Amino acid sequence: MEGRRALLCFAMIMIEPAVRAKFPRSAFTKRGLEAFLAEATGTAKLKGSVSVLLTGDSEIRRLNREFRHKDSATDVLSFPAGGSHGRTQLAGDLAISLETAAREAELRGHSLETELRILLLHGVLHLAGYDHENDSGQMARKEDALRKKLGLLQGLIRRVAADAPRRSGKS
Repeated sequence: MEGRRALLCFAMIMIEPAVRAKFPRSAFTKRGLEAFLAEATGTAKLKGSVSVLLTGDSEIRRLNREFRHKDSATDVLSFPAGGSHGRTQLAGDLAISLETAAREAELRGHSLETELRILLLHGVLHLAGYDHENDSGQMARKEDALRKKLGLLQGLIRRVAADAPRRSGKS
């Protein structure tokens, strides 16, 4: 339990006030998300602190354009740190669009908090070094295994893969 408490201290979520104001307080709790983030980092065996910014579509689009050269909003971005700062080991940062997450949660028929947990797990796996765009399914398999341990019914990678034929007009 000592390790879990230490991890919890290093899982921090910041919410942009203007974006937070668009959602009812009951949609999600910062404390609940921080506890899930700590559990996800521990389950993924990710070492180091993780900071999360919950923002809106315009800011996530700006970040996506600046760092990935993609001029569009997205759901989650991962920024691995790859080092330490003094005695504190840093795993990296995540940015999540609350607006995109809310639309996806409504489409999927689950809560915004559930969608945020799916995105947190996905981001944590990227910080742990997984890359579904360039691997042979390792990240998808890891996400499947961890989402089951963490009580999530869906994972982001399989969901996106299942939606691809529908979005492209193919079946």
